Amino acid sequence: MTSSHDASAFQALAGVTTATLTTVLLKKGLRNVWIRGAMPLTAGAQRMVGRAFTVRFVPAREDLATPESWSSPRSTRAAIEQMPAGCIAVVDANGIKDAGFWGDILCARMARRGVAALVSDGAVRDLAGVRSTGLPVWASGAAAPPSVAALTFADWQQPIGCGGVAVFPDDVIVADQDGAVVIPSALLHEVTALAVEQERLEGWIMDEVQAGASLPGLYPPNAENKARYEAARGNPANG
Repeated sequence: MTSSHDASAFQALAGVTTATLTTVLLKKGLRNVWIRGAMPLTAGAQRMVGRAFTVRFVPAREDLATPESWSSPRSTRAAIEQMPAGCIAVVDANGIKDAGFWGDILCARMARRGVAALVSDGAVRDLAGVRSTGLPVWASGAAAPPSVAALTFADWQQPIGCGGVAVFPDDVIVADQDGAVVIPSALLHEVTALAVEQERLEGWIMDEVQAGASLPGLYPPNAENKARYEAARGNPANG
């Protein structure tokens, strides 16, 4: 469940692109925050924001990666029952593209539980069925074989590596048409404030470009244009 403390930040982040977030995080020294291979499986997907609930697979080991494992107390099915409403499930599928780590029935149960979205570096199976559940999904595509053809389920709510990015439980995920970005939990409010201001500045710059302004000194803005921007937003720079 999203706390009231999270709600205001999440509402603000819903208006911030992942492109802007990667720039803001880069300025904070974090270069590796964009999950490779996780792209929206539905055209026109709405931007989603939520706390990460992590799920981890390891490469298939024949004595463990069996259809019988789906009934284990520690399985994908059990993990779903631990997912709180509003979370974004982030699944480390090792970047495997020739087996589907997740399918339509699992997605349907997640949607019923109020999970906000599913993000992974792997492939789903039953793509049409997955789309029919209404659960927003970011993944690398689709594959017919089941997960146990290439993956062994390992655990949930542990640090994972998804698409080459370290993701810890309760990190914040923002996903849109450009993919999915991880915001470290401890940086949420600082990054949100910086990103909202960056979006506001870039909106002003775009208006200037549409009016015919040239880019040198505008993007990024020099001192003169920074002063013009501050004046335009009703907050004149001192001095």
